[in-house]
Amino acid sequence: MIIRNSIIPRLLSNKYLYIDIYAITLYPFVFVRDESDDVTNNHESIHLAQQRELFIIPFYVLYVYEYFKNKLKGMDNDTAYRSISFEREAYSNQKNLTYLQTRDRMSWKKYKTNEVV
Repeated sequence: MIIRNSIIPRLLSNKYLYIDIYAITLYPFVFVRDESDDVTNNHESIHLAQQRELFIIPFYVLYVYEYFKNKLKGMDNDTAYRSISFEREAYSNQKNLTYLQTRDRMSWKKYKTNEVV
């Protein structure tokens, strides 16, 4: 369920951590600041698939773990975020609007790497 014109992304954005959230998926909802487009909807739908296959809570644990592991490697906030395997999969496939129809289960694992994005 997509909730447009939501205050949630604004509330979760943090000027001190330099986090500016436009959309966020908190299963089973997608909260978007304004009107979302097909690419944003697809990106967030990929996150919904990732969350479902990991039974939700482990997704968030792994997500936060990867982010802080990336920060410990010296990455800035944006690079640490974009290097998370879940984000790498979503960004790599967000423009392919049929991706979820052919996506293999646990495809995010293919994006686990030490490579910086």
